[in-house]
Amino acid sequence: MVTRTALTGIAGLTSLALAGQGGAIAPLEWGAGPLTVSALPRVVYTAHRGGAREVPENSMTGLMTAYERGTAQVLDLDTRILRDGTMVVMHDATLNRTTYLGGPVDALDRRDWQGVRLRPRDALPGSWRSERPPTLAEVLDRFGGRVVLMVEAKDPRSLRAIAAMLRERGLTRSVLVNSNHPAVALRTHRLGLLSQLWRSAYQMRTDRPARWRPFVDVLDVDHKARDRDLVRAVRSGIPRVWAHTVVTPAQRDRALALGCDGIITDAPGRLARARVRAWSRRQGQRRGKDQGRHRSQGQGQGKSQGPGQRGAMP
Repeated sequence: MVTRTALTGIAGLTSLALAGQGGAIAPLEWGAGPLTVSALPRVVYTAHRGGAREVPENSMTGLMTAYERGTAQVLDLDTRILRDGTMVVMHDATLNRTTYLGGPVDALDRRDWQGVRLRPRDALPGSWRSERPPTLAEVLDRFGGRVVLMVEAKDPRSLRAIAAMLRERGLTRSVLVNSNHPAVALRTHRLGLLSQLWRSAYQMRTDRPARWRPFVDVLDVDHKARDRDLVRAVRSGIPRVWAHTVVTPAQRDRALALGCDGIITDAPGRLARARVRAWSRRQGQRRGKDQGRHRSQGQGQGKSQGPGQRGAMP
């Protein structure tokens, strides 16, 4: 169970604490400076896009809600760059899926961005108002140093701008910069930032993650990968290996049993309420056989997944 504990002597700030199975609470220490990755607990929960099955994704309200609920120690968000260089929080290259507008994000400038409004999904629990998607500067100023952030740089051209923003705010050890490309992770490391590299199940079949150990701080692996691919990632020597994008307790339990020490989830509240249970490889083998049988039965119905889909992160 994850809980939030108020710190005395620091007005307006709170920190996350993880309650162990024995009930003891181990607070994350703020010290005199911002909260950093080194202060994270042994097992880390990340709210993917703020927890996209529970709150409007990549919204300021959603990120604030995830922060206040205290069910994750890391908040994840995606960034895009506008035509005038402004960094904004948005997953897709276009506005179509998540807003009331359409067209490419990079066709807008900062002034245009003021008129964009998010469209909360009907399936979300609760009631949510429409709001403007935040800029990266607004998110860093609101949460920087109060919680660890994971920023996926959708456009590698933005790395230097992101680095400058983090240095200006003293957040180079508090923000993970994520990408799907090893070359971008290396550039991130050389800029003095914390680098995170995510890989799909399809990519993991041929990956040799030990090669990335010198410059990757967090390896972000697909929970759908084969057992042996997950274990190879865990044994790579990379300091932290977190599984994405987990939505059920069973998926979480398998990733933890195979050695992952972090869970990236669209449903942090749901997982916080579900106790971790023992998982065995025999269960996984049985599940894999069942899935294989179902796939073979459905091939004639056109349900197989093509290679182009396999490389996409949910």
